[in-house]
Amino acid sequence: MVRRYADRPVDRAVVDRMIENAVRAPSAGFTQGWSFLVLDRPTDVDRFWSSTAPPGPPSRWLTGMRTAPVVVVPLCSKAAYLERYAEPDKGWTDRENHRWPVPYWYVDTGMASLLILLTAVDEGLGACFFGIPRDRVQALREEFCIPEEQRPVGAITVGHPSDEPGVPGSPARRARRTTDEVVHRGAW
Repeated sequence: MVRRYADRPVDRAVVDRMIENAVRAPSAGFTQGWSFLVLDRPTDVDRFWSSTAPPGPPSRWLTGMRTAPVVVVPLCSKAAYLERYAEPDKGWTDRENHRWPVPYWYVDTGMASLLILLTAVDEGLGACFFGIPRDRVQALREEFCIPEEQRPVGAITVGHPSDEPGVPGSPARRARRTTDEVVHRGAW
């Protein structure tokens, strides 16, 4: 996860490739209930930060993140999944939440987001997925006319990594768990 970017634009064809790969992510029932707000013009990126940043002076993290020339906001639609699973080939006639053991609208959008991150790496770029503060989501919606049925899952900054490292992330303070700690073969 890159937290500071060089002052270089990202080729629009690369941004398009990231989205083209994202829409190939798996989705429950092939619902494809994701959408992507792509902000790749400086004025739009500035509008993103103005609508999502908390009031007051920016933190060191935010100062570095604001150097990204591209921001992608992945969004999900729960309604799309409820509608899709009410179609005849799925066998449900209602749109009840209790049928969902896991909210796949988030899972699937997360998988699509990961494909954006992986494509950025494959293209020699840096990227960072992060959450939008809960109290700033409505301002983001209003700024970019995001429909109510679309829920921002987070945001992804993309750009050429800066030679300056930026703010170190959690791996600088926490060790990565080993496979022995997380893998349980055959049983827990």
